[in-house]
Amino acid sequence: MKVATFLALCLATVSSVATAYPITGNTVNCRSGPGTSYSVKKSYKKGTNVKITCQTSGTSVSGNNIWDKTSDGCYVADYYVKTGTNGYVTKKCSGGSKPPSGGKIPGPIKNDYPYKGKCGGVDPWNYYKCQCTSFVAWRINKRLGVKFHNHYKGPNWGNANTWDNAARKTRVPVNSKPVAGSVAQTNAGRYGHVAWVAKVSGSSVTIEEYNWNTKNGYGTRTVPKSTFNYIHVKV
Repeated sequence: MKVATFLALCLATVSSVATAYPITGNTVNCRSGPGTSYSVKKSYKKGTNVKITCQTSGTSVSGNNIWDKTSDGCYVADYYVKTGTNGYVTKKCSGGSKPPSGGKIPGPIKNDYPYKGKCGGVDPWNYYKCQCTSFVAWRINKRLGVKFHNHYKGPNWGNANTWDNAARKTRVPVNSKPVAGSVAQTNAGRYGHVAWVAKVSGSSVTIEEYNWNTKNGYGTRTVPKSTFNYIHVKV
């Protein structure tokens, strides 16, 4: 009887340990909540084994709306975790997380830039008004609730073609995976260009921008994802 009891206790202990599963994506973001609009807390490389403490529903990624909370306390899309099934493999997370910024990410697609028609001079974020950098800096402040400016976290972010380097210096994620509310960035041209990602659809992104097709003016475009790098200041 004593042996049987000991074995039962051992089995109970083993079953309570979280199982580790490998990451299948090249670089997978682990977020503060179960969705692509939540801030990135850390990233996992392909092949990293993560322990899942619980699972919950969230933003659908390629048809799978399950998100896995890891032992690091953040959430990854189950689509990028090889659990052997598209369903739940452990208990559901208790409670819930509130969406950031009152659900305003990425916000409506419209020209609500406060300096439209009032170009010239420097804006509160130390950029020239009606330039692409000013528009995106304003969106980051307004939509993401991040106090972004030309010296965010220390370095000079400067022209659009140095935003990617400044982001890397400050450990702001830069990759090829757009999400609504991220910053589209390219080094092409004399000064580069930045834009606001409004929507992601398959292999395309819809962006909002200033000073591209219209000088000192607003515009939207839908282009291939590969057109830009993507800077994830918050999402």
